[in-house]
Amino acid sequence: MRTRLRQLVVSAVALLTASAALPAATAADGGRGGGGDHPSHGGLSAVIRYTEYGIPHIVADDYADLGFGTGWAQAADQVCVLADGFVTVRGERSRHFGPDTSPDFSLSSATKNLTSDLYFRGVRDTGSVRRLLERPAPVGPSREVKELMRGWAAGYNAWLRKNRITDPACRGAAWVRPVATLDVFSRAYALAVLGGEGRFVDAIATAQPPAPGAAPKAAAPDAKAAARAASELFSTGDADMGSNAVAFRGDTTANGRGLLLGNPHYPWAGGRRFWQAQQTIPGELNVSGGSLLGSPITQIGFNAKVAWSHTVATGTPMNLHQLTLDPADPTTYLVDGKAERMTKRSVTVAVKDGEPVTRTQWWTRYGPVVTSLGSDLALPWTAGTAYALADPNTGNLRFADTSLGFAKARGTADVLKALGRHQGLPWVNTVAADSAGHTLFTQSQVLPRITDELAARCSTPLGRATYPAAGVAVLDGARGDCALGSDPDALQPGVFGPAKMPTLKDAPYAENSNDSAWLANADRPLTGYERVFGNLGTQRSMRTRGAVEDVAAMASKGGLTVRDLQKQQFANRVPAADLAAGDAARACAALPGGTATGGDGTAVDVSEACRVLAAWNRTADTSSRGALLYDRFWRKLTRAVPNAQLWKVPFSAADPVRTPHTLNTAAPGFATALADTVTELRAAGIALDARLGDHQFVVRGDRRIPVHGGTESLGVWNKIEALWNPAAGGYAEVSSGSSHIQAVGWDGSRCPVARTLLTYGQSSNPNSPHYGDQTRLFSAEKWVTSRFCEKDIRSSPKLKVVRVSQ
Repeated sequence: MRTRLRQLVVSAVALLTASAALPAATAADGGRGGGGDHPSHGGLSAVIRYTEYGIPHIVADDYADLGFGTGWAQAADQVCVLADGFVTVRGERSRHFGPDTSPDFSLSSATKNLTSDLYFRGVRDTGSVRRLLERPAPVGPSREVKELMRGWAAGYNAWLRKNRITDPACRGAAWVRPVATLDVFSRAYALAVLGGEGRFVDAIATAQPPAPGAAPKAAAPDAKAAARAASELFSTGDADMGSNAVAFRGDTTANGRGLLLGNPHYPWAGGRRFWQAQQTIPGELNVSGGSLLGSPITQIGFNAKVAWSHTVATGTPMNLHQLTLDPADPTTYLVDGKAERMTKRSVTVAVKDGEPVTRTQWWTRYGPVVTSLGSDLALPWTAGTAYALADPNTGNLRFADTSLGFAKARGTADVLKALGRHQGLPWVNTVAADSAGHTLFTQSQVLPRITDELAARCSTPLGRATYPAAGVAVLDGARGDCALGSDPDALQPGVFGPAKMPTLKDAPYAENSNDSAWLANADRPLTGYERVFGNLGTQRSMRTRGAVEDVAAMASKGGLTVRDLQKQQFANRVPAADLAAGDAARACAALPGGTATGGDGTAVDVSEACRVLAAWNRTADTSSRGALLYDRFWRKLTRAVPNAQLWKVPFSAADPVRTPHTLNTAAPGFATALADTVTELRAAGIALDARLGDHQFVVRGDRRIPVHGGTESLGVWNKIEALWNPAAGGYAEVSSGSSHIQAVGWDGSRCPVARTLLTYGQSSNPNSPHYGDQTRLFSAEKWVTSRFCEKDIRSSPKLKVVRVSQ
């Protein structure tokens, strides 16, 4: 196979090089070692063949060459976004953009460039990433991954040296510079800690001890308020990342082989975009799919035998330790009565048009001291108490090795083996199917080893509120017996081993929509896992409820094909409307005089809204009339009416998919939400029966592209989070939602049957032909037929070939 494939590639290059419209590299720069700080030269090469929509098929002799081709191709599509991310992980945003503007939140939650720089400069100064690179595999990265990273840096640098940047976002910018292998690994590190330290960068960078003479104590955080704040903070429902994925077992499909539909919901702009490619080392590796920018390996994808996707998990990837401080020194804490001094880290950041800024961070054996978890959960540092954040993913650079293991897998059993061998997924679940008809769901992620027993024994009063509510443990840091301990099968101390991960094998369907593992299959609920993994027996999100209804019905029907997956992706059913729109329309029609009182006390004629809601087909298609009205009404209603008052029939753990139900139209706020919605749309000049696509859209170039789908609370599988701007016509840009979509099956040949869609296209450059091409496909509910096998690649009418080499 290796020789045959290479011969085919050589033949394709010989025949088509003359038609290649892309520049070839004559040199390659990149760090030679696993963690070199400075670019150096290397003789690397790859063949990149582009098919429709600018999708590259990269062929190389080894891992370094494959990384080289991947880095080159990513730079060609996304150089400005990538360069901006490297400025972030170097801690240089304030130097180039000023201290007070905001990053794009793709690599941390920092609200200002200065706090972002203080954190990432501290990571760089302390050698955190370099130390992880020095650990032997599998605790540290493998040789193959180090070669991929080295090659990626070389390919990115080679593209910079040989090409003129046309993207106005960074054309001529001094901050677009060559990168070293360490920079690429630093970006991977930032993604690993995104759910822990990366989520609380502002709190790490600004935490300072109390001034001398300060009161020895502050009011303890209110337990109920803290539980509520923690629940909201770690809820996946309103986050800018989520996903759906479902795998179907062979006995539910038309040919006995598995099927997988993956639908991750990620930002449409910035450094957490996906990028699509096929990567091939003949005889060694052949995988197609999407990777997050800056990654040298496919993270969501498929090969000839297995397909997989990820969904953002409910596991809480961090915990707190409440410190008892030395009364004489608030930077000294006690463990089993013995004093330990905090580590003082002074970090200096260069600032544009100003003097360098130096700040101090305080670190403990557990991690950094923080003074809040988000804006609503203050953790005051007093003379007697402080809080330290523990994030086990600061010891995890294994995501790439885990993904590489998936890429080589021959079935779902190999996917599970790769998870056990590398243990590198920081904040996602895995859903997979294979050509033999097997399915898999597993919440195999790096989590602090917080058992329910440990939480019961060691939680502080604050922790006794936050742990049941949100899985956020606050442990007594003064007790040595409250250490996290180790599982015998865990690669690193203080985390759970593979045996503890909630896992479901070979269910007729395995589905996740960002709720906990409990209802991955409603007929085979998963139980027995620790609270830190997520809850069970609690109300599911509207999206989970709709998804489980849909996929359970599909599995029961049987005879499924890839086409059925495609139909599910764009069915655009609105579960919240199926449950409540009829009730709302009837209650609306019963209002005396057809009027309702708005929030400002004004009587509003809502009779037309009643008719529109009654006639609406309960979908969020671009042509749907009534979807926009219901969307605006539902947002107002669910903000005003607590969940406990929203439904007449409450949630029941015995019927978790169908409850709660029956809208409580007598709830205070119902009529007000109707009135305010009508007033809002009329003020914006938007008809109550306007088509959704006329007012939910994106603009690419000079073209307005209608967008279907709906927001989280509506429960639409095809999730779209859009920015409301009535002056611009409604939802005038998408912030996040359906991104790298794949529907995959097998037919017994060597070629998987795959349809894909990258909703925002390969490039952020408005001058690229691939800036909005797949967005137009998405709008029209059309797909890209994957060209996985050699014969399909070579037959592409859009084929262009480039050899990049020294």
